[in-house]
Formats: sequence, C-alpha cells, structure tokens
Amino acid sequence: MIRVLKVVALICFGLATVLALSEGGAFAARLPLSGDMRKLTLSYDRKPVADVEFRDENDRPVTLEAFRGKVIALNLWASWCVPCREEMPALNKLQAERGGKDFAVIAVAQDRSGRAKVEKFLAEVGADKIVPYLDTSMKSGRSWGAVGLPTTILIDRQGREVGRLLGGADWASPAALELIDALINEPQTAAK
Repeated sequence: MIRVLKVVALICFGLATVLALSEGGAFAARLPLSGDMRKLTLSYDRKPVADVEFRDENDRPVTLEAFRGKVIALNLWASWCVPCREEMPALNKLQAERGGKDFAVIAVAQDRSGRAKVEKFLAEVGADKIVPYLDTSMKSGRSWGAVGLPTTILIDRQGREVGRLLGGADWASPAALELIDALINEPQTAAK
C-alpha cells in the first residue's frame, strides 16, 4: 500500500511539473536568473495584472492598459522608503538603456506625501528618465498584491505577470538587462 501511495505521489508531482512548465511556464523556466534576479519569484501561470488606476505626471488617470504591447517593470515605491532610494538610480538607468517601444519602467509612488515630494525625491536621486506616476490612495499597490516596498512586478506584452521581486535590486546590472532582453525577445507563442 505504501508503495502504491509513493507511485501515486510521484505521478502527481510529475503532472504538476508538466502543467507548470506548459505554455508560458516553459519559457519562464528558461529565463536567465542570476545576480539579484535570482530573488525574482516567477509566475508560471501568468495571470493578468489588475488594471487599476494611478496618476500620470499631469495628474491624469492612467492604467496599465495604456502600456499594453510593452514589457513592463512595474515598480512600487515611496519617498520615505530607504531601499527605494537605493534602487531608483538603477531603475532610471534601465529605463534609459531599454525604455522605448518594447519596454518601460513604470514606477508608481505609493505615497500620501503628494506629487511635490515624489518629484523632489526623483530629482534628488537623479531619476530623470522615470515618469513620476503617483497613487496617494495606495489602492493600486494593494490591487497588485504588494506586501512591501519596493516591489517590482515584471509584466509581459499581454499584461500578465511574469514574476515579482520584493525588495531592492540592481536593475541596471548585466543580470537584469539579460532578463529584460529575454522578455522583450520572448516568442509570442510562448507568451500565450
């Protein structure tokens, strides 16, 4: 009987592995994860990211739908967050090097301090390539499942979560650039 249970358990484990590695999961399993990117928690099932509202630099409402078709590094941060201060220059460099028609860093401040404080923070850390997106209600962070700051969620071209990293990371490192390039160049059949 114990032998039969072990066989059943192995079969179930095998089936779960096959299911996890199907479609986008197989591609996710091959993503290059080294350096700080090893802290990334992959989302093998690629569920759609909530399309909640935040504010652009002109205080107009915007959602992630506006960026559909691009790979996104959605960064949630706040002006009072020390690891955010350390991480933001690397995100700025990532946006400078990879930002364009295929990729964007969308850094949404989860900050009740207001726009002036957010813009001052970005100027202090030299983040001149980061658009000062803001959510003073912090509802977006809750909708996106952030449990701490900073949190960065990688999103594929179809608006689905590839993975998330809680805490600071060197987003300008060769490891991060390799990962972002792999997502930009992801075959569309793998992303379905």
